[in-house]
Amino acid sequence: MLTLNKTELNPTSFILNGVPGLEDIHIWISFPFCSMYVVAVVGNCGLLYLIRYEESLHKPMYYFLAMLSLTDLVMCSSTIPKALCIFWFHFKKISFDECLVQMFFIHTFTGMESGVLMLMALDRYVAICYPLRYSTILTNPVIAKVGLVTFLRGVLLIIPFTFLTKRLPYCRGNIIYHTYCDHMSVAKLSCGNIKVNAIYGLMVALLIGGFDILCITISYSMILRAVVSLSSADARQKAFSTCTAHICAIVFSYSPAFFSFFSHRFGGHTVPPSCHIIVANVYLLLPPTMNPVVYGVKTKQIRDCVIRILSHSKDTKSHSI
Repeated sequence: MLTLNKTELNPTSFILNGVPGLEDIHIWISFPFCSMYVVAVVGNCGLLYLIRYEESLHKPMYYFLAMLSLTDLVMCSSTIPKALCIFWFHFKKISFDECLVQMFFIHTFTGMESGVLMLMALDRYVAICYPLRYSTILTNPVIAKVGLVTFLRGVLLIIPFTFLTKRLPYCRGNIIYHTYCDHMSVAKLSCGNIKVNAIYGLMVALLIGGFDILCITISYSMILRAVVSLSSADARQKAFSTCTAHICAIVFSYSPAFFSFFSHRFGGHTVPPSCHIIVANVYLLLPPTMNPVVYGVKTKQIRDCVIRILSHSKDTKSHSI
């Protein structure tokens, strides 16, 4: 009589196989990943430093930007170091519990990213439509509360993923064809019924992504209506310019997410698995890399602070010589 032991049904570890079909060029794939990760860490740490110590940046818009930077740091650091270990050293093994922890952090902070972008859209709406009441509406306690609610929303909606995944029996091997532990990539190794996992995953995506996109769309519709009603062309341009960096952040965040979502459901076998995996990694890496660059270039206050620090550093160095 055949029996399945507990180890087979509950594996102690998984093997992250990296990018399927492109194993021979993993080392080359690692270079842009590593470069983008370094830019993301340096850029976001730099933004957090500026917002912490520059008095001129102690405003609601920059507090939300600090939330975004912190979220980006956690999001990319949850995946890229492990991916680089796979590419460089072939360290593919990950324990079952570590896999669940990684899954929790990835999905929680991608939800947090979406939520913070939504909060930043509301911030731009209040700043443009109610400029005289901006500082009284978005006080520090209000900012702290909405930030906490956004974080708790992600945590409470993602925690069930870990329990739904842990309860499953696994008897289809332990090789995950991915660079990180994605919820459905792990669930598909199960020989049990994963319909609940799939339905709950779709429901969470709609609750978080759908709600946030709806709020962003409504906010920018109101902003557009308010800006168009301005009589001065300079005033319209100035109002639009304050939204440029945020719109870029939305594009960088949601574009790979939409591509991944629709290609999985409608692409069938036309999109190779390697493309899915690379886009999934870009989704987690592109926003943390580009957001500090875009905000540093497009936001005058941040640009002025960076120039002042660099010029002060240059002057100090010249005096010491």
